[in-house]
Amino acid sequence: MQRGRQILSPQRFQITLRRLASQIIENYSDQEEILIIGIQEKGVVLAERIIEILKKQLPNKTLKLGKLDITFYRDDFRLRNTPIKASTNQIDFSIEAQKVLLVDDVLYTGRTIHAAISALQDFGRVETLELMCMVDRRFNRHLPIRADYVGIEVDSLDDAYVRVQWEHIEGRDKVLIFSSNKEDKE
Repeated sequence: MQRGRQILSPQRFQITLRRLASQIIENYSDQEEILIIGIQEKGVVLAERIIEILKKQLPNKTLKLGKLDITFYRDDFRLRNTPIKASTNQIDFSIEAQKVLLVDDVLYTGRTIHAAISALQDFGRVETLELMCMVDRRFNRHLPIRADYVGIEVDSLDDAYVRVQWEHIEGRDKVLIFSSNKEDKE
Protein backbone atom coordinates (compact mmCIF):
# COMPACT_ATOMS: atom_id res chain seq x y z
CA MET A 1 0.00 0.00 0.00
CA GLN A 2 1.41 3.40 -1.04
CA ARG A 3 1.37 5.73 1.93
CA GLY A 4 4.00 8.12 0.70
CA ARG A 5 3.29 11.82 0.53
CA GLN A 6 3.15 13.22 -3.00
CA ILE A 7 5.69 16.01 -3.46
CA LEU A 8 5.37 16.39 -7.23
CA SER A 9 1.97 15.97 -8.88
CA PRO A 10 1.52 14.51 -12.38
CA GLN A 11 0.87 18.00 -13.81
CA ARG A 12 3.95 19.55 -12.15
CA PHE A 13 5.93 16.45 -13.18
CA GLN A 14 5.21 17.23 -16.87
CA ILE A 15 6.16 20.87 -16.39
CA THR A 16 9.41 19.81 -14.74
CA LEU A 17 10.29 17.45 -17.60
CA ARG A 18 9.69 20.21 -20.15
CA ARG A 19 11.81 22.64 -18.10
CA LEU A 20 14.69 20.15 -17.94
CA ALA A 21 14.49 19.65 -21.72
CA SER A 22 14.46 23.43 -22.25
CA GLN A 23 17.59 23.79 -20.15
CA ILE A 24 19.34 21.24 -22.36
CA ILE A 25 18.32 23.19 -25.47
CA GLU A 26 19.67 26.41 -23.92
CA ASN A 27 23.03 24.85 -23.05
CA TYR A 28 23.84 23.02 -26.28
CA SER A 29 24.85 24.77 -29.48
CA ASP A 30 23.04 24.06 -32.73
CA GLN A 31 26.07 22.11 -34.01
CA GLU A 32 26.50 19.85 -30.98
CA GLU A 33 25.13 16.33 -30.84
CA ILE A 34 23.32 15.61 -27.61
CA LEU A 35 24.69 12.43 -26.07
CA ILE A 36 22.56 11.27 -23.14
CA ILE A 37 23.41 8.26 -21.01
CA GLY A 38 20.84 7.00 -18.51
CA ILE A 39 21.88 4.98 -15.49
CA GLN A 40 20.00 1.66 -15.46
CA GLU A 41 17.11 1.44 -14.62
CA LYS A 42 15.22 4.56 -13.63
CA GLY A 43 17.81 6.98 -15.03
CA VAL A 44 17.16 5.42 -18.43
CA VAL A 45 13.44 6.12 -18.04
CA LEU A 46 14.12 9.81 -17.33
CA ALA A 47 16.59 9.98 -20.24
CA GLU A 48 14.02 8.45 -22.61
CA ARG A 49 11.38 10.96 -21.55
CA ILE A 50 13.77 13.90 -22.01
CA ILE A 51 14.76 12.64 -25.47
CA GLU A 52 11.07 12.27 -26.38
CA ILE A 53 10.52 15.96 -25.58
CA LEU A 54 13.74 17.04 -27.32
CA LYS A 55 12.79 15.18 -30.52
CA LYS A 56 9.54 17.15 -30.72
CA GLN A 57 11.26 20.48 -30.14
CA LEU A 58 14.40 19.76 -32.20
CA PRO A 59 13.33 17.43 -35.02
CA ASN A 60 16.62 17.84 -36.94
CA LYS A 61 18.96 17.55 -33.95
CA THR A 62 21.18 14.48 -33.50
CA LEU A 63 20.18 12.85 -30.21
CA LYS A 64 21.83 9.69 -28.96
CA LEU A 65 20.74 7.59 -25.98
CA GLY A 66 22.96 5.20 -24.07
CA LYS A 67 22.12 2.89 -21.18
CA LEU A 68 24.72 2.34 -18.48
CA ASP A 69 24.81 -0.45 -15.92
CA ILE A 70 26.85 0.34 -12.80
CA THR A 71 26.21 -2.84 -10.82
CA PHE A 72 29.81 -3.99 -10.46
CA TYR A 73 31.17 -0.47 -9.97
CA ARG A 74 29.13 0.14 -6.81
CA ASP A 75 31.09 0.17 -3.57
CA ASP A 76 28.40 -1.91 -1.86
CA PHE A 77 27.76 -4.66 -4.42
CA ARG A 78 29.66 -7.27 -2.38
CA LEU A 79 27.82 -6.34 0.82
CA ARG A 80 24.32 -7.29 -0.29
CA ASN A 81 22.47 -10.27 1.15
CA THR A 82 20.71 -11.13 -2.11
CA PRO A 83 22.36 -11.71 -5.48
CA ILE A 84 22.34 -8.69 -7.73
CA LYS A 85 21.17 -8.67 -11.30
CA ALA A 86 23.15 -6.65 -13.80
CA SER A 87 21.55 -4.92 -16.77
CA THR A 88 23.02 -4.62 -20.24
CA ASN A 89 25.12 -1.64 -21.27
CA GLN A 90 23.93 -0.11 -24.52
CA ILE A 91 26.21 2.68 -25.65
CA ASP A 92 26.42 2.48 -29.44
CA PHE A 93 28.40 5.69 -29.92
CA SER A 94 31.78 7.04 -28.92
CA ILE A 95 31.99 9.25 -25.85
CA GLU A 96 35.70 9.93 -26.38
CA ALA A 97 36.32 13.70 -26.15
CA GLN A 98 32.54 14.36 -26.23
CA LYS A 99 30.14 16.34 -24.06
CA VAL A 100 27.97 13.75 -22.30
CA LEU A 101 24.87 14.16 -20.17
CA LEU A 102 24.54 11.49 -17.46
CA VAL A 103 20.98 10.99 -16.16
CA ASP A 104 19.55 9.40 -13.01
CA ASP A 105 16.20 9.76 -11.28
CA VAL A 106 17.35 10.56 -7.72
CA LEU A 107 20.64 12.04 -6.53
CA TYR A 108 21.07 10.98 -2.93
CA THR A 109 24.50 10.13 -1.46
CA GLY A 110 26.39 10.51 -4.73
CA ARG A 111 27.65 6.92 -4.67
CA THR A 112 25.60 5.88 -7.71
CA ILE A 113 27.01 8.77 -9.72
CA HIS A 114 30.53 7.95 -8.56
CA ALA A 115 30.03 4.38 -9.78
CA ALA A 116 28.62 5.67 -13.08
CA ILE A 117 31.64 7.89 -13.67
CA SER A 118 33.91 4.89 -13.07
CA ALA A 119 31.86 2.75 -15.45
CA LEU A 120 31.88 5.45 -18.14
CA GLN A 121 35.67 5.50 -18.11
CA ASP A 122 35.60 2.03 -19.65
CA PHE A 123 33.94 3.59 -22.71
CA GLY A 124 36.37 6.47 -23.12
CA ARG A 125 37.43 9.81 -21.75
CA VAL A 126 34.70 12.41 -22.06
CA GLU A 127 35.49 16.07 -22.66
CA THR A 128 32.71 17.26 -20.36
CA LEU A 129 30.33 15.30 -18.16
CA GLU A 130 27.11 16.89 -16.97
CA LEU A 131 24.54 15.40 -14.59
CA MET A 132 20.75 15.55 -14.67
CA CYS A 133 18.43 14.21 -11.99
CA MET A 134 14.73 14.52 -11.37
CA VAL A 135 15.16 14.72 -7.58
CA ASP A 136 18.16 16.10 -5.70
CA ARG A 137 18.27 15.18 -2.03
CA ARG A 138 20.87 17.86 -1.52
CA PHE A 139 21.56 17.51 2.21
CA ASN A 140 22.31 13.78 2.10
CA ARG A 141 25.52 13.72 0.07
CA HIS A 142 28.41 11.43 1.03
CA LEU A 143 30.54 12.51 -1.94
CA PRO A 144 31.09 15.98 -3.43
CA ILE A 145 28.80 15.51 -6.42
CA ARG A 146 26.19 17.96 -7.68
CA ALA A 147 23.75 17.95 -10.56
CA ASP A 148 23.83 20.47 -13.39
CA TYR A 149 20.12 19.98 -14.17
CA VAL A 150 17.67 19.35 -11.32
CA GLY A 151 13.93 18.74 -11.47
CA ILE A 152 13.20 19.37 -7.78
CA GLU A 153 15.24 19.62 -4.61
CA VAL A 154 14.08 17.72 -1.55
CA ASP A 155 15.27 18.35 1.98
CA SER A 156 14.51 15.30 4.07
CA LEU A 157 15.82 13.13 6.85
CA ASP A 158 18.56 10.64 5.96
CA ASP A 159 16.31 7.63 6.45
CA ALA A 160 13.36 9.00 4.45
CA TYR A 161 12.85 7.51 1.01
CA VAL A 162 12.09 9.38 -2.21
CA ARG A 163 10.58 7.54 -5.17
CA VAL A 164 9.97 8.74 -8.70
CA GLN A 165 7.01 6.97 -10.29
CA TRP A 166 6.59 6.75 -14.05
CA GLU A 167 3.29 6.64 -15.90
CA HIS A 168 4.14 3.65 -18.11
CA ILE A 169 5.41 1.65 -15.10
CA GLU A 170 3.29 2.68 -12.09
CA GLY A 171 0.34 4.33 -13.85
CA ARG A 172 1.10 7.99 -13.05
CA ASP A 173 4.05 10.34 -13.21
CA LYS A 174 4.71 11.66 -9.71
CA VAL A 175 7.28 11.90 -6.94
CA LEU A 176 6.56 10.53 -3.47
CA ILE A 177 8.40 10.80 -0.19
CA PHE A 178 8.09 8.11 2.44
CA SER A 179 8.91 8.39 6.12
CA SER A 180 11.66 6.27 7.58
CA ASN A 181 9.05 3.73 8.71
CA LYS A 182 9.61 0.63 6.55
CA GLU A 183 5.93 -0.25 6.37
CA ASP A 184 5.31 3.06 4.55
CA LYS A 185 7.41 1.77 1.63
CA GLU A 186 5.35 -1.35 1.02
